Amino acid sequence: MTLTALRIDAHAHVFDRNLRLAAGRRYAPDYDAPLDTYLRQLDENGLTHGVLVQPSFLGTDNSYLLDCLETAGGQLRGIAVIDPDIPFEQLVAYDKAGVAGIRLNLVGQALPDFSTGEWPDLLAKLKALGWQIEIQRNATDLAPLARELVENGVNVVVDHFGLPDPRLGIADPGFRSLLQLGSSGRLYVKLSAPYRNGSDGKAFARLAYPLLRDAVGLDRLMWGSDWPHTQHESSQTYAGNRAFLRELVADDIEESRILAASQALFRY
Repeated sequence: MTLTALRIDAHAHVFDRNLRLAAGRRYAPDYDAPLDTYLRQLDENGLTHGVLVQPSFLGTDNSYLLDCLETAGGQLRGIAVIDPDIPFEQLVAYDKAGVAGIRLNLVGQALPDFSTGEWPDLLAKLKALGWQIEIQRNATDLAPLARELVENGVNVVVDHFGLPDPRLGIADPGFRSLLQLGSSGRLYVKLSAPYRNGSDGKAFARLAYPLLRDAVGLDRLMWGSDWPHTQHESSQTYAGNRAFLRELVADDIEESRILAASQALFRY
């Protein structure tokens, strides 16, 4: 399969409401988002591969994620949530199972200090495996975190256009700082979930896309469905978000490059 033949959904979640939930969670689902339904969504919307991101409400118990990766037989990759002191042997086992990085959902959480505690050792482990760190946080706080990781030689994946202040949009200084990191070659941005950027999220996305394309490059932008659109289920659909990408990126070649861009990052 050639690079441009792959069409990857780089951000989705699967879960069962009966799974053990993490303490201190901000949200708990009252429905299931099963693997077979997600795989059907991929097929129905012309996608060939997907990336399952561990939901924050499941904490560091990645067992359901790993089961789904095994069931999918190589069609999917995973992003895990871990404790910073996780043994390297466990990371290696995750790597063999199809995990390609870790997620830091820092919304409402204390910001980590990557220079202290277990973090320097963990960053070295992640670099040894060639893994990424995916971060969800508002742009103001995200920009300095991303810069520190990039300067440490770690690939950083930013969720949902970088989550600038909806009142500022592309004028948010944090968003502008992220654009400056584009030349590092280690910053990746997901064109996903515009609805998480306020009521005018689509309008913001239309302004942000050309800036991101020029600063980060088509080969480090990726699209994610954000299925099942947690906390926005009533207003969002997979097909609707797929259609918005076609609207946002009108050029077919550009769209194909974005849908294939994460192939190397996720080692397809």
